[in-house]
Amino acid sequence: MRVLMVSDVYFPRVNGVSTSIETFRRTLLAQGVEVRLVVPRYGDEADEPGIVRVAGRPLPGDPEDRMVGWRAMHRRVLAEAADCDLIHVQTPFIAHYAGLKAGRKLGLPVVATYHTLFEEYLQHYAPFLPAAWLRGQARRFSRRQCNALDAVVVPSTAMRERLEAYGVTSPLHVLPTGIPTAQFAGGNGLGFRLRHDIAEDRPLALFVGRVAHEKNIGFLLDAMVHARKRRPDLLLMIAGEGPAMGDLQKQVATLGLADAVRFVGYLDRRQGLPDCYAAADVFVFASRTETQGLVLLEAMAAGLPVIALSEMGTTDILAPGRGAFSPPCDSKAFGETLGHFVDHPAAWRHLGDEAPIYAREWSDVAMAGRLAQLYRQLAGKPGAVPSPLTAAA
Repeated sequence: MRVLMVSDVYFPRVNGVSTSIETFRRTLLAQGVEVRLVVPRYGDEADEPGIVRVAGRPLPGDPEDRMVGWRAMHRRVLAEAADCDLIHVQTPFIAHYAGLKAGRKLGLPVVATYHTLFEEYLQHYAPFLPAAWLRGQARRFSRRQCNALDAVVVPSTAMRERLEAYGVTSPLHVLPTGIPTAQFAGGNGLGFRLRHDIAEDRPLALFVGRVAHEKNIGFLLDAMVHARKRRPDLLLMIAGEGPAMGDLQKQVATLGLADAVRFVGYLDRRQGLPDCYAAADVFVFASRTETQGLVLLEAMAAGLPVIALSEMGTTDILAPGRGAFSPPCDSKAFGETLGHFVDHPAAWRHLGDEAPIYAREWSDVAMAGRLAQLYRQLAGKPGAVPSPLTAAA
């Protein structure tokens, strides 16, 4: 079976969508599914088998991203889909319309993954517009796009419920992105600390993700003020880049946390990121708009306990006795929990023991098998399941 995936974003742009695409592309092959990609060109990326790049230009105010040409994207998607069995759209921008048009012209089923809860994001990027109006526009936009598809994949139960509330009537399939658990289990934490001049016995809390306003990193900085009352030597490391960097650096200075917060930018996923996870004592996460929260599972696969807010997609992950703890959505309470954790590591050791066992339940191989079943169902191929895959992991 051959599937065309179409997206407005892909590596070298690092984010959850790129990670999800690459994870499934790599693991679906063992399920008998060949994946071909049509994605933006960011610079001088080398040609790779099965990856077609379309020229794009930087987005105003967001140089990390690219906007591909409308006609060029439509032409390439139509050409590449001609010998495919199904089209899987990964983003709701030009890729959505190119994939949908090609699918309808060629008589192919079109499925999309709804990665991003836009009603929660837009207010950060258009604060000059009324928040209620923006939410309404985002809901109508999402409902219209989803109902034009043959099926929609969502990464969490909370996202399915939200789209149902929007009035989406297309079949909704809860199917998280899996993670390559072995990749994150062998990091060199001591080597990472030596490279970054962090004392071996200094407690280290870690955040990994895009440095954007919707990630609620400012909440973590406020929490650090309270955590350091118990452990003044606590260090928060922020691994990632993004448009909120300047504001967060100002907040660090205002809070007097210059010696307590370190920004290290993007890390190589093959070695740098596993080493970083292995170096940390605890993973912290405060985003309230995540559709899944893959980094929580990556941290758990590395044996790292997680302290995170249970909001939206992370709720499916943050189960009691599963390597994580969820304080109230209050920076003081979160910070006190974090401070207690690093000051009493023996009392919390069970979380680190539970985390990698739990992470294996979310493996990339298991999730690829479920997605392959869905593809075959939609394309009418042998081995299809008889009904939508709606069970949450």
